[in-house]
Amino acid sequence: MRHRLGNTGLKVSPVGIGTLTWGRDTTVTEAENIWNTAVEAGINLIDTSPTYGEGNAESTVGTVLEATGTARDDVVIVTKGGYIPSETRFRYSASKSAILSSIDRSLEALKTDYIDVYLIARPDSETPFEESLEALSMALRSGAIRHIGVSNFSAWDTAKVHFLAKEFGTKLATVSAEYSLLQRGVERELLPGLRKENIGFVAWSALARGVLTGKYRHTTPPDSRAASPILSGFVQPYLSNEYSAITEAVLAAASGLDVSATTVALAWLTSQPGVTTALVGPRSELQAKQIAGGMQFALPQPIIDALNEVSALRRNYPETEGI
Repeated sequence: MRHRLGNTGLKVSPVGIGTLTWGRDTTVTEAENIWNTAVEAGINLIDTSPTYGEGNAESTVGTVLEATGTARDDVVIVTKGGYIPSETRFRYSASKSAILSSIDRSLEALKTDYIDVYLIARPDSETPFEESLEALSMALRSGAIRHIGVSNFSAWDTAKVHFLAKEFGTKLATVSAEYSLLQRGVERELLPGLRKENIGFVAWSALARGVLTGKYRHTTPPDSRAASPILSGFVQPYLSNEYSAITEAVLAAASGLDVSATTVALAWLTSQPGVTTALVGPRSELQAKQIAGGMQFALPQPIIDALNEVSALRRNYPETEGI
């Protein structure tokens, strides 16, 4: 099953592969095995960035797609810009120069002539949106990129880019933001707006940085992201007691349905209105197989309702009527 990406003709699988650790914690061989498993399961979207894998993820993606013989038309590549290499790591700018240079570097690393979906990685307070859109419009006309989007933008900034894009003769194809049972903030304003304007939505960290798998219930596995000096700070916010009841509810549902917690968490997310695709980042072939095995699972409505209740957002004025 494929979903149309917003207002485009591009069709993507309901689950996509994220490459945060490719080229650093995930070797090329492991990445090849993960991608082969994903393709067999019908996954056709891969999400990356110049900053992932300590700067090695994009080149790893390019190598993997080439080594596995993946036809270019059979994969949807999503990446981000404009990151500028520096001595320490990267610095970020959404300026015209930075975006166009970043696109050139990504094309070379990915070993491709075009990028399917190119995202402005995040807002840049020093660059007007008009300048960023001018750069993206140039790249669209040249064929270097096919569709544009934004990542980690507020609903207000997303709306500004959406309407400005029309003035440049283009359109916002998709938005990428974090969304899971442990992070439902996009439901307040962003998702409803995207649905109304027929804009695609790519949910990253579908498993809440791995916490919804239940692997951190009693200890921190030595090979997990929470044990990594680089990624521990990324996982830590979801290990507090505030989120434990939600994780336990997912595990209880998984036990009752005789499926994995991963399957439950993904099935809940992909059933949410407005979600085009959900990104997962398996670090091994085994994890990829577990994800692939539950991709077609449909949660019973009573389970969805229960999970909605236990993870419900606090909503009040002005999001709801009255005060």
